[in-house]
Amino acid sequence: MLRRRPFLIEALTAIGLIAAPFVLPYLGFAPTTINRILVWGLFGLGFDILFGFTGLLSFGQSAFYGTGGMVAAYLLTVVSFPHVMTAVLIGTLAAAAVGYLIGLIALRRTGIYFAMITVAIAEVFYFVEFNPLSRFTGGENGLPGVPTPTLYLGFTTVQFNTDWSMYALLAFWYFVGLVLALRIVRSPVGAVLSAIRDNPLRAAAVGHNIHSYKLTAFVIAAAYAGFAGGLLGVMQGFMPPDAFTFDTSGQLVMQTAIGGAGTLFGPLVGATVWLYLSDFFQTTLHIGATWKLVLGIVFVLLVCFLRRGIVGGLQDLAARFTATAREAVAPEEAPVLADAAPDAEIDAPPHRRGGYSGPILEARGLSKSFGGIVANRNIDFTVEDGELRGIIGPNGAGKSTFFKMLTCELPPTAGRIRFEGRDITGMDIAAVCQLGLTKSYQVNQLFTRLTVRENVVIAALAERRGIFSLDLLRRVDRVAGLDSQVAGTLALVGLSARAGTRVAELAYGEKRRLEIALALASSPSLLLLDEPLAGMSPRERAETVQLLKNIRRGRTLVVVDHDMDAVFGLAERITVLHEGAVLAEGTPAEIQANSQVQEAYLGGVAAL
Repeated sequence: MLRRRPFLIEALTAIGLIAAPFVLPYLGFAPTTINRILVWGLFGLGFDILFGFTGLLSFGQSAFYGTGGMVAAYLLTVVSFPHVMTAVLIGTLAAAAVGYLIGLIALRRTGIYFAMITVAIAEVFYFVEFNPLSRFTGGENGLPGVPTPTLYLGFTTVQFNTDWSMYALLAFWYFVGLVLALRIVRSPVGAVLSAIRDNPLRAAAVGHNIHSYKLTAFVIAAAYAGFAGGLLGVMQGFMPPDAFTFDTSGQLVMQTAIGGAGTLFGPLVGATVWLYLSDFFQTTLHIGATWKLVLGIVFVLLVCFLRRGIVGGLQDLAARFTATAREAVAPEEAPVLADAAPDAEIDAPPHRRGGYSGPILEARGLSKSFGGIVANRNIDFTVEDGELRGIIGPNGAGKSTFFKMLTCELPPTAGRIRFEGRDITGMDIAAVCQLGLTKSYQVNQLFTRLTVRENVVIAALAERRGIFSLDLLRRVDRVAGLDSQVAGTLALVGLSARAGTRVAELAYGEKRRLEIALALASSPSLLLLDEPLAGMSPRERAETVQLLKNIRRGRTLVVVDHDMDAVFGLAERITVLHEGAVLAEGTPAEIQANSQVQEAYLGGVAAL
């Protein structure tokens, strides 16, 4: 429905904002409370892009909220800057610049360590505001006397000096902020951010510079926070020092969780619940400071029973109702598993990105040690263009470590790797994928919250847009050639009928095919397949072997697997690894006749 009516959300939001001042007062909302909700909602839009869509939990947003507000307030009160909204925009740019610098530091770590760094940053900014910079920020007194904006229309002048006129200003900027946020999350950048939230390792492995995209989300969140902070000072006529407090960041996180992270509207709904209950408990029930305890209990209950928040819960309910209605109307149209991988050709053909005519891949003296444990030692390995090479070896032979070094997922302890004549030793995995060398994983590395088609889109975007691109305002479906490339990849792996299915609903064999599709979607020159048949039933193995034969056409492949019948049937040459070194190399017939190889496997000749 949203693709047919792309501006439906924006239109409904505009109607809601127009209706709010006529409806909410009858529900007990004071005009000042409504205005505060809009400021918090705008503040939360950027945070939701950072947390809900990118998966980065920051407790330091108060630093940017306060920075943007204080810079704008200082310009308007001390410097007597004449243009209110221009000052707010300058404060926004200041917050974004600070966010960029802090992001360079904080994003060096992930998970709990990233969150803890942001906590420390919030505390540092709070201390700096109250002490070294107190002559600029007013310290514990803040900056009073922030003027309200004036709009000159030629025939009249509009003063935003009443609650409802201020509401019109805040509603307008909230709407602008929401439209921009929607464009961002619908853009290729938004798609990559969602992939990073689900599986940052795989997002890098298909060719995206995840650090730069994380930094982009961090700066966007800082800019939204700075703009909301500037509007806070304008709304109150006073920039309060508590904008810098950790409590501000914590309240933002709780409001987003209550409303629903990853929905954009969650922060606004969460702020509505939070501020309404806050006013109700304090002004109506007169329970004083106990209101925080009651709100804490409400928060725990909502998180326990609505894990995706209020908006997320409503989305889940609507999706379940829609699915039930669809099954009731046309149960025979339920998706079925693909019986076999078709032999269609991918629309985006594999391509060589350079004019090198020698071996496509060379490894010389490749070794890897983990402390005193040697995983690989002194491996020489060469793959010719167009070849299908098999790699076999008993468990613990070092095959997976060797594969990880070839794709630069692990740096070698010694030795060099050349791809299409270029030394790639020590390069980043995303940069190597951009050159045309990629792999599938032994254990599925998929974007589990996304659909099958969205998974393939993520991989294809890296090939279409490069390692990093800031096309924040372009829709994903406007990327040239993307639809045909994705459709071709899905057809090749036999998943066209499952394009709209979420990954969690797929059978294991389908997930393995999707794993291969992610590697194929970037049109690689060389594709490494790490145990593509692992864990499959006999039928699924037969389907995947047929798929590999289809993929084989015009492509260079290196396949690692324990299914020797399949490897001997597919490969032109085979490399045998044993105890981290090359034991033998040759044609399938030569390997089968090799006595050293037979001895390396329990069972001797019968094992081969």
